[in-house]
Amino acid sequence: MPIELSSNFLLMKSGNGISLHASYGEKKKTVDVYSPELNTKYTKAPEHGTDSVPDYIVDTGMNCTAENAIACQEVCAKEADTTTTLEGALDELNSLVGLQQVKKEVTSLINLLKVQKLHRENGLPDLLFSRHLVFVGNPGTGKTTVARLIASIYHELGVLSKGQLVEVDRSGLVGGYVGQTAIKTQEVIQKALGGVLFIDEAYTLAKDNSFNDYGQEAIDTILKAMEDHRDDLVVIVAGYPGLMERFINSNPGLKSRFNRYITFEDYTPSELLEIFESMCKKSGYTTDYTVDHYVLEYFTNKYNHRDDFFANGREVRNFFERAAVNQANRLAIAYEISGDDIAMLTLEDVEQA
Repeated sequence: MPIELSSNFLLMKSGNGISLHASYGEKKKTVDVYSPELNTKYTKAPEHGTDSVPDYIVDTGMNCTAENAIACQEVCAKEADTTTTLEGALDELNSLVGLQQVKKEVTSLINLLKVQKLHRENGLPDLLFSRHLVFVGNPGTGKTTVARLIASIYHELGVLSKGQLVEVDRSGLVGGYVGQTAIKTQEVIQKALGGVLFIDEAYTLAKDNSFNDYGQEAIDTILKAMEDHRDDLVVIVAGYPGLMERFINSNPGLKSRFNRYITFEDYTPSELLEIFESMCKKSGYTTDYTVDHYVLEYFTNKYNHRDDFFANGREVRNFFERAAVNQANRLAIAYEISGDDIAMLTLEDVEQA
């Protein structure tokens, strides 16, 4: 006799255990679930393409009571939702233009966290490694975007309780007089607990040794928080490669906690073109070959003459916005405007950008 849980779940007696039918909207989701509180293991059922086959087989001898049914529903819903969200974060990561080495490093980190979780579930000693990260690279290379995705991934893997990203720079941490810095930094840390604290241009916290510079006070406060909240706070520091390496090596406390570096390389000209085309698509614009050819040449020249402060994706954003303004100015004086005209960025628009 089946026990009806909701429109999405159906729990049925199955031999020594029970089976759960679970569907989410139009798309079925199947996941591996282990529930310590129920002493129950759910294993993914074979894909048979039929509703008669359960999505979950429950390996347990527990009685198929209404209480257990509701508990199973809650566990399966939570785990299936987690899997969906994790897959979504990974899909978003992999959809980012370029950043192949970054994606490889993040994937390795995820695999390590999964193995750590298996250690805990099987009563093995914890793997000891730092979850804090150093992001090095020029501006506009996706560091903040990847930090946000890592916060989400850490949460879905059970590493962090909330998974929010709190982004600050020196001005958000350092005060102007004695005692103010610790207060400001503690307020930021409280907001970041359960998630990731992302400190951009972190090297500016140790920019000089003057008696009235309180950056070191912020560093000391952060290091203490990393120790006190080691199980529910991850810190990511970011900045230019050489400056960040000197910053980390300048302090034994920093060096011992930040030993994993992820390098964000500058985008290549073809990747910059791809970012431009993506911006056009998201804004409903179309281009032709002449526009794409010009944009590629434009960014090839920018790339070949770039300095340490090359803005990468921000360069593309600024260029795209200038082209959009040029199109708007051109259409404003046009005698007739069609739908195709509104959607088209022309060679004239980008040449003047």
